[in-house]
Amino acid sequence: MRKLFAGLTVAAFVVGLGAPIFAATETVKGEVIDLTCYMKDKKNVGASHKECADKCAKDGAPLGLVTADGKVYMVTGGLAAEKNAKLAPHVTHTVEITGDVTEKDGKMMIAADSLKMVSR
Repeated sequence: MRKLFAGLTVAAFVVGLGAPIFAATETVKGEVIDLTCYMKDKKNVGASHKECADKCAKDGAPLGLVTADGKVYMVTGGLAAEKNAKLAPHVTHTVEITGDVTEKDGKMMIAADSLKMVSR
């Protein structure tokens, strides 16, 4: 019984570590948003929240994408590095990000290093 439990524990640990391996590469198009403001009020999109989002982005708060159909993705990886240095200038812009999409605890994440500007 101990060997079975130990084997299952090791298997669960290996699967947990390997989860990012199963990430699907996708291209997601949406508006760059400040996740904190957006989660407080889903109306915090577009030019009306730019000032707040700019400040939060420069402070290193998590940024994300909201798609036309309302899906929200937290942006991670190189785009979010160094307090959102690459992503902050695009707050409120519509962009396309191609990267590894994963889901954890019901939250979608996309890890990427670059983006393509669609519109301002």
